[in-house]
Amino acid sequence: MRLDDFDPNSVNVEDQRGSGGGGGFPIGMRGGSIGCGTLVIALIAALVFGVDPSQMLGGMQQAGTQQDTPSLPRTGSVGGKTAAESCTVDDVSRETCNALSSLNKTWAPIFAASKASFTQPKLVFYSQTGSSGCGAAQSAMGPFYCPTDQGIYIDTDFYRELDQRLGAGGDFARDYVVAHEFGHHIQKLTGIADQIHDEQERNPSAANRLQVRMELQADCYAGVWAAHNKDRIEPGDIEEGLNAAHQIGDDTLMKGAGQRPVEAAFTHGSSAQRMQWLRRGLESGNEDDCDTFADLRK
Repeated sequence: MRLDDFDPNSVNVEDQRGSGGGGGFPIGMRGGSIGCGTLVIALIAALVFGVDPSQMLGGMQQAGTQQDTPSLPRTGSVGGKTAAESCTVDDVSRETCNALSSLNKTWAPIFAASKASFTQPKLVFYSQTGSSGCGAAQSAMGPFYCPTDQGIYIDTDFYRELDQRLGAGGDFARDYVVAHEFGHHIQKLTGIADQIHDEQERNPSAANRLQVRMELQADCYAGVWAAHNKDRIEPGDIEEGLNAAHQIGDDTLMKGAGQRPVEAAFTHGSSAQRMQWLRRGLESGNEDDCDTFADLRK
């Protein structure tokens, strides 16, 4: 996908990466013994396109809707590095910042047209471990969005896992990662995230089913962004995105981990569902067509 270079004065970027290295994710996706049960499924799901990690791992604080959201820096130097420095550490960092910039430019006018307030999320790079407003950040969680500080958290090593372990390489697949997490930011701004969180608290037995709808809506929002940038899409990009959506479906992940797919344990949706909603956003380009909760209101 041919995206413009980011403007360092128009993106919020924090860099928690240190000088230390280390590779790989501590949870194996193939060949290893990772146990069984809902927690394991949640961890597998969190490894790819993780939601608020407090919903995945019990040791983390809830990203409660009653907490005040801290004010976000508009631009400039955060975490000791300027946005320009953080975004140019390597090619994938630049690529991620380019996607963030494009997402901001795409969604701001959509909100303005509805006379709604739009706030940019911050992008936080970390390596292996970090900290977020939702608690500790760990690479095993995969990319995630923290509603408390409105941050998109990414360990760029994940992209290697996406390509080598999950078979979902390509620049558009990586852009899809950022666009999906940005979709959770849209849910936060529109209030749907808080509403669903409250309903999950009231009705824990429906928590997974509601979370699946949240994830599918974020997939659709990712498609809407891409549809608004059709002139940037290159041959093969759509196929890369749909393949990524398939590879990170709950049923495909469970099968790959030697587990029998159990719909009740799904947290992100099946491969077919994820492809369906990403494609809907791509074909429609209209965020109103991403209402994955419509049937619940009937």
